[in-house]
Amino acid sequence: MAVVNGRENRILSVSALTRIVKELLETGLSELTVEGEISNFKAAASGHWYFNLKDRDAMIQAVMFKGNARSVPFMPSDGSLVRATGSLSVYEARGQYQIIVRRMEAAGEGDILAMLEERKRRLAAEGLFAAERKRPLPRFPSRVVVVTSPTGAAIRDILTVLRRRNAGMDVILVPAAVQGEAAPRELRRGLEMANLHRLGDVIIIGRGGGSLEDLLAFSDEDLVRAVAASEIPVISAVGHEIDWALTDFAADLRAATPSAAAELVSESGDAMRDEVAQLVAELETGMRSRLESARAVLGRFDPEAIEGRFMRLVHPLLRGLDEARAGLEQGFRERLVGAGHRLALAKGLIEASSPEAILSRGYSIVRDASTGAVLRGTDGLARGSPVDIRFAKGSAGARIEEIRQ
Repeated sequence: MAVVNGRENRILSVSALTRIVKELLETGLSELTVEGEISNFKAAASGHWYFNLKDRDAMIQAVMFKGNARSVPFMPSDGSLVRATGSLSVYEARGQYQIIVRRMEAAGEGDILAMLEERKRRLAAEGLFAAERKRPLPRFPSRVVVVTSPTGAAIRDILTVLRRRNAGMDVILVPAAVQGEAAPRELRRGLEMANLHRLGDVIIIGRGGGSLEDLLAFSDEDLVRAVAASEIPVISAVGHEIDWALTDFAADLRAATPSAAAELVSESGDAMRDEVAQLVAELETGMRSRLESARAVLGRFDPEAIEGRFMRLVHPLLRGLDEARAGLEQGFRERLVGAGHRLALAKGLIEASSPEAILSRGYSIVRDASTGAVLRGTDGLARGSPVDIRFAKGSAGARIEEIRQ
C-alpha cells in the first residue's frame, strides 16, 4: 500500500492491471459494432485478415479469422469504410487491445444489400434468372451493340480488345448514363432500341468498376426485366470480377469485366487459324489412316478366302433355314392328319344325327296336311283330320281315326 495525497492506493503489478483491464473490456464489451476506415490491411496465407480501423482521431487494431472472413461478400482494402461487429480482446504481453471481428459489411451498404437480396429472390421466383431461358451466343457475330457510357472505361476496353482480336467486327455504341438517377431509364431505352431496330447480333451492357451505389443502376427492376425480355442475346459486364448486379443473373451470360465480354464475342484470328490448322492435321491423319487400312485390306484380297469366310457366315443361316423348313413340313403333316381324324369323326356324328338316318331306323315324320306343321303330339288333332306321313322311302296321306292320350 502507498499513501498519495493522504489517500491509500493499492499497488498493482503491470500484469495485474492488464488482467483487470482485460476483464473489464472483454466482459463489458463482448458485442459491439465499430464503423471506421480500413488501413494496413493484410490477408495472411492462413486466410486470416489483419487490419486497423481508424477515423480522424483514433485507431484500433482488428483481426478477422478465416472462418468469418469467408462470409464477407467483398474483398476489403485500404480506404474501405466498413462496419465491423465483434468483441474486444486484450493482448496482455503488449498491453494492446484489439477487436476480433465476426461480421463485416460496407458502411452504408447494409440496407442496399438487403434490398438487392430481396429483389433478387423475388425476380428469381418469377423465373427471370432460370437457366433454361438463357441462349447461346453466336460464335461469329458480325455486329456487336454496346450499351454504356460513351466516355467511360468500359467502351475503351471493349474497343481495345476487339481491335486486337477481330478488327473487322462492327461495333455500334448506344450511349447511356451508367450511374445516377437517369441511368436505369437510359440503359433500358438503349436495350429496347437495339432490339427494335435489330442493331446487332449480341448486346453488351455494362460499365467499369465502382462502389455498390455506383452500380445500382444495373440492379434496377425494370432494366433487369428488359434484359430478360431481350430478343437479342445479352452479356452483362458490370464492374470488376468481384462486383455484381442483378443484370448479371438475367443476362444470357455474365462477363467478369467489359474486356472479358469483348473476348467472349470475338474469336481471335490466331485462335481460328490454330483451330483450322488442327482440323486440317486431323483430317490428313484420318485420311492417311483410312488409305493405309484400305491398302492392307486390298493387299490381303483373296477370292477363295472371301468365299470361305462368306460360307462360314452363311452356313449357320442356311442350316437354320433347312431345319426350320423341315420343322414346318412336319408340323403341317401332323396338323393335316389330326384334321383328317377330326373331320371323319365329325362326319360320322353328322350322319348319325341326320333326319334320313333317323327315318331309316323305322321312324317317320307326321305333318298336319292343312298347315304343314310337324306334329309332336295329339294337341290340336280331331277325328278325321288329314295328315301327311314321311317315311325313309316315300310318304303317304291319312286321316285320324282315333286319338289316344
